[in-house]
Amino acid sequence: MSAYKTDIEKADAGSSDKNSTYQVKTEDFQVDESVAEVSKGKFAWYENFTLMMKAETRGVEIVPEEEKTRTSLWEAASMWFSANLVIGTFALGAISQTVFALDFWSSVLCIIFFNMLGVFPVAFFSVFGVKFGLRQMILTRFLSGDLAMRLFAAINCICCVGWGAVNIMAAAQLLHIVNNKTLPPWAACLIFVVLTILVTFFGYDVIHTYEKWSWIPNMFVFIVIIARMSISGNFTFGTMAGGPTVAGNVLSFGGAIFGYASGWATFAADYTVYMRTDTPPLKIFAWVYFGLFTPLCFTMMLGTACATGIFSDESWATLYDDNGVGGLVYAVLVENSLHGFGQFCCVLLALSTVANNIPNMYSIGLSAQAVTSKARRVPRIVWTLCGNSVTLAISIPAYYHFENFMSNFMNIIGYNLAIYDTVCLSEHFIWKRGFSSKYDVMLEQWHDKTAAPPGYAGLIGFGCGAAGVVLGMNQVWYSGAIGTLIGDFGGDVGFELAAGFSFLGFNTARYFELKYCGR
Repeated sequence: MSAYKTDIEKADAGSSDKNSTYQVKTEDFQVDESVAEVSKGKFAWYENFTLMMKAETRGVEIVPEEEKTRTSLWEAASMWFSANLVIGTFALGAISQTVFALDFWSSVLCIIFFNMLGVFPVAFFSVFGVKFGLRQMILTRFLSGDLAMRLFAAINCICCVGWGAVNIMAAAQLLHIVNNKTLPPWAACLIFVVLTILVTFFGYDVIHTYEKWSWIPNMFVFIVIIARMSISGNFTFGTMAGGPTVAGNVLSFGGAIFGYASGWATFAADYTVYMRTDTPPLKIFAWVYFGLFTPLCFTMMLGTACATGIFSDESWATLYDDNGVGGLVYAVLVENSLHGFGQFCCVLLALSTVANNIPNMYSIGLSAQAVTSKARRVPRIVWTLCGNSVTLAISIPAYYHFENFMSNFMNIIGYNLAIYDTVCLSEHFIWKRGFSSKYDVMLEQWHDKTAAPPGYAGLIGFGCGAAGVVLGMNQVWYSGAIGTLIGDFGGDVGFELAAGFSFLGFNTARYFELKYCGR
């Protein structure tokens, strides 16, 4: 943590200088018209419509200094507080019992430790958005290199769709079960997609306004769940055990937690680009860190606590088997509990998934625009609509296999993020020496790929990390040579090996990339 803190303090010192090289004005560079979000051709109608609706039209372009006016630290923190105080986070906590067979205290320790680890890069990259006014994937071009950035951006689009599907499935289970299952699953999925589109269309301002308040009804419902869980008497601590099999389950569950917590790293800067450049970086880091860490731990712990009731109450177990995590929430709030009011709470909690899907579906447009220059000519909202359509197409059939889909997907996300975080942080700390003058070229030529590293080292780092994943992963459909060795059912060490292998591969290759390419 000291390395993070020292570097953030250096950024703070730099931003206080009125003549700092990071004080960028629009006249300092010429924006290439080819990178504008809205073209003057076939998408001119979109520009007129969004201007009429007062929606955000900016895509991956740099935010000029005169538009960086936001000062609220709570705005930066509430973005992630609301996005994670949702049923999807609750569902991840629940699978510690139902998939990984861990006792309550082992689950709690996993939740705390792996969230502490996963939240760091999200909070740290949020500082970059404040300081430079650039979206996360454009920043990535100057950290991993141009070619590697394109790969990460394409993968990020896939991850955003997967995230959306996981969230929608968990919420659809809950919405489907209320009112005697009158709402079919496909219709529940469609409702969440439409609501997500309505908010993400308007862009940055509306998204932050929505996230600033959307946590309130969710917190109310979770407090009701705590009260009803306590009254039910179904909570059990379980027996804390050891041994290689438990260790393997801890590692697998930890990998899923890391993937969930760190999953926001690939678009962290997207949500701080309009904040004033002189905002203290250490404050940004701290507010985002605890704004993310607090709801993650609280909601996952509540999920694992409620899941213990499955083993002490047969009716709860039946509801969970038939309806997944939605059935578990229904058991706590409705059956032999609050009845009609409990169903109302179920609907409120189901709608919480919109807050979690908004960052995914907003940033998928920015990631798509970063893949190629031609993709930037397509408006952000068009990419968002495409992403939501694909999410809907995946979530409906996957709805019936939610548990396996969630645990497998979270671990796969963890693999990619371990590589991404390692490559980008290595470049920042080792090769750029923190927030130094080596970032000047990024501000002056952010849209010029020839000003960034070519990305060969980033691709090599990714390839080495993928080799680590193959050795360490432990999924239903494949187990690596190392992952298989841990306990009776294996243990997933894919993201740990991915980080280690990519660190060695990237930093070795980066030396030669600088030597022979000069950038």
